[in-house]
Amino acid sequence: MIDKRVVSAHEAVADVRDGAAIMIGGFGEAGSPIELIHALIDQGAKGLTVISNNTGTGLVGLAALLRAGRVRKVICSFPKTAGSTVFPDLYRAGRVELELVPQGTLAERIRAGGAGVAAFYTPTAAGTPLAEGKETREFSGREHVLEHGLRADFTLIKGRIADTHGNILFHRTARNFAPMMATAATVTIVQAAEVVPAGELDPEAIVTPGIFVDRVVHVPSPALESALNEAGASYP
Repeated sequence: MIDKRVVSAHEAVADVRDGAAIMIGGFGEAGSPIELIHALIDQGAKGLTVISNNTGTGLVGLAALLRAGRVRKVICSFPKTAGSTVFPDLYRAGRVELELVPQGTLAERIRAGGAGVAAFYTPTAAGTPLAEGKETREFSGREHVLEHGLRADFTLIKGRIADTHGNILFHRTARNFAPMMATAATVTIVQAAEVVPAGELDPEAIVTPGIFVDRVVHVPSPALESALNEAGASYP
């Protein structure tokens, strides 16, 4: 039997080193692993490269990680969204780097990284500032841009139900980038609202197989960014 449970979120992220690349799930708050991110803030790793769809909102979760000065670079699609103030301020002050990637390209770069595909061509962003400095090639009379697959040292994602082997089910849109990110990191860490014994999940319903998951943390009542922000919360 392979039991991938760890006692706490703090234990799960204890070995994240300075300078690590970290993929963080979340399409807005839906799949944001708040408890894992806050544990990472407590852990103290710095100089991180964060790969995520956005940069968080308010003063909790990913925004709190940025506010704590732990992030060197962000690779994302939406650095400025409603309620996002921390990243824009840091970026204007020159305290964090940004690699802006179209959302579909970001998803495919992560999928490619997980599949072992080094690079691919896409017409997205051709002829725009996002293509500057990148190799281009024409296919069927249309310009394409060479994009590289993305991998990370760690992935932090949020599941609805996990079993002790690391098989994961997600809650609706919380699924977003998480299944791809789980395949594209050296260590994948999942927080789940419910953890069940191996064999209880219908194999046909499993979204992320346990072979891609290294650690499972039980977080029975996960926080939501919107609720925390409405209450005026900040972390730490």
